[in-house]
Amino acid sequence: MPNLSDESKSHQYPVLDRVHIPADLRKLQESELDPLAEEIRQFLLEHISVTGGHLASGLGAVELTLALHYVFETPRDQIVWDVGHQTYPHKLITGRRDRFSTLRQFGGLSGFTNRAESEYDPFGAAHASTAISAALGMAIARDARKENFATIAVVGDGGLTGGMAMEGLNQAGYLQRRLLVILNDNEMSISPNVGAMSGYLNRIVHGQIYNKFKDEVKGVLTRVPKFGTKMAEVAHHVEDAIKKAFVPGTLFEELGFRYVGPINGHSIPQLLETLREVKDSPVPILLHVRTQKGKGYSHAEADPVFWHGAVPFRVETGEVAKSSKPSPPSYTAVFAETIAELMKRDDRIIAVTAAMLEGTGLDKVKKILPERVFDVGICEQHGVTFAAGMSTRGMKPVAAIYSTFLQRAYDQIMHDVCLMDLPVVFCMDRAGLVGADGPTHHGVFDLTYLRVFPNMIVMAPKDANELRHMIATAFTTGHPTAIRYPRGTSEGTPLDAELKILPVGKGEILRAGKDGTIWAIGVGVAAASRAAEILAKDADSPLELTVVNARFAKPIDQALVRETIPVGSRVMTVEENALPGGFGSAVMETVSELGIHGVEFLRKGVPDEFIQHGTQDQLRKLIGLDPDSLARAAREFFSAKRIPFAPSKSAKATS
Repeated sequence: MPNLSDESKSHQYPVLDRVHIPADLRKLQESELDPLAEEIRQFLLEHISVTGGHLASGLGAVELTLALHYVFETPRDQIVWDVGHQTYPHKLITGRRDRFSTLRQFGGLSGFTNRAESEYDPFGAAHASTAISAALGMAIARDARKENFATIAVVGDGGLTGGMAMEGLNQAGYLQRRLLVILNDNEMSISPNVGAMSGYLNRIVHGQIYNKFKDEVKGVLTRVPKFGTKMAEVAHHVEDAIKKAFVPGTLFEELGFRYVGPINGHSIPQLLETLREVKDSPVPILLHVRTQKGKGYSHAEADPVFWHGAVPFRVETGEVAKSSKPSPPSYTAVFAETIAELMKRDDRIIAVTAAMLEGTGLDKVKKILPERVFDVGICEQHGVTFAAGMSTRGMKPVAAIYSTFLQRAYDQIMHDVCLMDLPVVFCMDRAGLVGADGPTHHGVFDLTYLRVFPNMIVMAPKDANELRHMIATAFTTGHPTAIRYPRGTSEGTPLDAELKILPVGKGEILRAGKDGTIWAIGVGVAAASRAAEILAKDADSPLELTVVNARFAKPIDQALVRETIPVGSRVMTVEENALPGGFGSAVMETVSELGIHGVEFLRKGVPDEFIQHGTQDQLRKLIGLDPDSLARAAREFFSAKRIPFAPSKSAKATS
């Protein structure tokens, strides 16, 4: 676990030291909140520069966080944060300061809100656009139980692009319950925001002259003797006409919200005044708050995309620690290079991503081919059907979306792609265990949720070189085709200059042995191969195991199954995917369908539980997917004495 330097420990926090929970915050004078905000920024910089983590979002939300906890009676009042990137200041003042050095470390604090971690986190969130729906649900439950507390949803302008956020707004406006939605508008999600909603919010900001005009007119009219109040009431009836003259659109009010703002999200006096005005409103309020992502740290202000998720760095210079050794290219970089190569050859290939240009590597492709790369915002469902539509007209779309986020488009994959057998290619970055982002981001379910669909082909490469060939192959199958690959650097395998088309559904034998067989896929292949080497080199009792690189989770290579899994044999399967319904299950099903009897299986993968955050190596060791753990499991499994099967007496009687 990282330790803070002596220099970091020496900083003084005269105000922050007095704030352990929000009740302490509410004892402060309002004049002390600005100094507290600066201390929080210094604390975040010192700690995140050591541990790494989401930086720019939290720096931009410091004053908003303090104002919310100062005005509202948390934890009685419920604040639901969308995503969670912006919640480090919230964690800091809700009893978790003493554990902050464990942030995103194995066994430490989560990088997102977590109900199990604190009573101040009423809803866990790491996928965007969920806060409004969750807060509305809490409000309905409150009213049904005749309770009295406020529900507040804090959603970013990036999250507002998501369809689910709009669904929540639609229902909340219709139900007209007490609900405060705070739009934290910093013009960013991870990448800069795209789409009509972003443009609409910008027009609101430029149109804020309307709010000033309305308030000034009302103030003047009410001061007119005798007739002023009546004139103000009449003026209210022409408000819509005035609004349309000054503001280009009144979307939120048309949806049933009272719109307030935009206000300066870094002005604590303005935040406090506004929150006090709206906190007891019986109707839904949308408060538009403008903030700057990375506020207070010049490097993050200048490049909020880079500083969204920071690795350890020097606070003074913004210099990121670099390894003395050159690293192999990441899987993401190999994908980007390969897709750019293919797009140059074939002008029918179009790339689509969902607010993840940088994360998927498509930002580099967009610089080369700007007209053929589309960022749809945080709209995975739309992105998949958008790609499907292109496919119907002869284009070759590739949807590059993180494995965990593609889950959000499950029905679209089934109904809009697979049902029509459209040749959309899905490239799923961050498949498997992703590390510090934890259970909300582990991409450990894709082999399971994709292989159930008819027409779908599912691949996973053993290394970056094989990834290149799989991408080329995917555009030739004529069917929906998915490729999943892990986060991080590749193994350093030399990359072939020429792309190859792999035979669909065909695996390969990497190592031949007489004592049993390991079938593996994706990153599990390297671990299985290393485990087989360990067992073969055991001087006392060597085991020679066959290692198969399946390549395809669907279809499974039936000929290779027959060749390597004879009647009465033992097979171990290895995958970095959930065991229920995963790759191992696919191999077992194939063995059963082929009528190969008496085969014993040991499936190694992600157990049927959510895996905590930590480094990828820590987590693989935790669940037994590292080479040493696999070697121990394989020795026990393949060396165990076979117990002959004999039906029980009750079974005989039943038969």
